Amino acid sequence: MIGTWQAVVFDCKDPDALASFYQELLGMIRVQADEDGGWVGIGDAPDRPAVAFQRVDGYVPPDWPAQELPQQAHIDVRVKDLDIAETEVLALGATATGEGGASFRVYLDPQGHPFCLVSW
Repeated sequence: MIGTWQAVVFDCKDPDALASFYQELLGMIRVQADEDGGWVGIGDAPDRPAVAFQRVDGYVPPDWPAQELPQQAHIDVRVKDLDIAETEVLALGATATGEGGASFRVYLDPQGHPFCLVSW
């Protein structure tokens, strides 16, 4: 082993706002933030891997499902009930894409990154 997993990092326009969205979605806490607000990490605990968000000047969101600006990565969030979870993520500011199937649905977070709610 060369190292251990530190974080999955999303480029974005507003790290604080996007971290808040994912904190509510995933039930995580803030584990790291820099002083200028350009980096925020959330996770289960400070010594565990994180989901992190970094400010990128001139950020352009993915154009999902088109590939001119591909998604590059996304998070799958396991839920017990897709209908209930959909209501909750829409209230947090997510956008439904209308894509998915019987066991998953695709959404965009408030800054345009795709993520899926999955149930199996």
